[in-house]
Amino acid sequence: MKLPGVATELHADGSLPAPPPERSFPPSNWGPGVALLGVLLAIGAGIMLSIPFVAIGSEDGEATTLGNVGGQIALGFGFLLTPMAIAAWRGAQGLPQILFRLGVQPFRLGFALKWMGAAVGAYLAFGALYSLLIVQPEQEDIAEGFGAVPVQVALIVFLAAIAEEVCFRGMLFGGLRERLPRWTAALLAGAVFGLLHVVTGPTAVPPLMVFGAILCLLYEKTGSIVPGIVLHMLNNSVALLSQ
Repeated sequence: MKLPGVATELHADGSLPAPPPERSFPPSNWGPGVALLGVLLAIGAGIMLSIPFVAIGSEDGEATTLGNVGGQIALGFGFLLTPMAIAAWRGAQGLPQILFRLGVQPFRLGFALKWMGAAVGAYLAFGALYSLLIVQPEQEDIAEGFGAVPVQVALIVFLAAIAEEVCFRGMLFGGLRERLPRWTAALLAGAVFGLLHVVTGPTAVPPLMVFGAILCLLYEKTGSIVPGIVLHMLNNSVALLSQ
């Protein structure tokens, strides 16, 4: 027996069947197309926001510290605000729900530490093999353009790590994962993440692709982007210290 206008079979006793369980991962609801478009919009927003800093903070065609710092802040805000706007557009109401949709969620510490350790081990193993068999990855030192060390730490360790995890794991991987298998979505999101760093050093792109894919898998395993943010901060801290 069916209720008029409802394509649901009733149980023999006339009761409605239980609704299907709500999908726990990913918490996003915008899909792959919007996720990929969101990356382009985030980059565009960062560029637009950086224009005033570039106009003011340049001398003889070269960016000053003000220009570099302002441009980095603008890019970070583009990577943060665009995913938040997409989550709000897709129905998230209020900051807590927006962050929830983007993967900023509580997690089990002991369980997360285990997978964080596995992620670090996998990334170090790939990096060692890549350096030994292919080439030593090198990236341009952008930190010195930001002036004082505390500013470098704030922009590279904190802002970049948080903004990139929200954008590339919370928004991009979350959206891709709605339609694609885990590994396909992780590799695609990792590829986008790595390729966007090509301007700072092409040889570093493959390791960063792998790093991005590993952080996607870590997000799915733990249900939160926070462990990935911590590892991203650790990675950026090591990179900053080595420059």
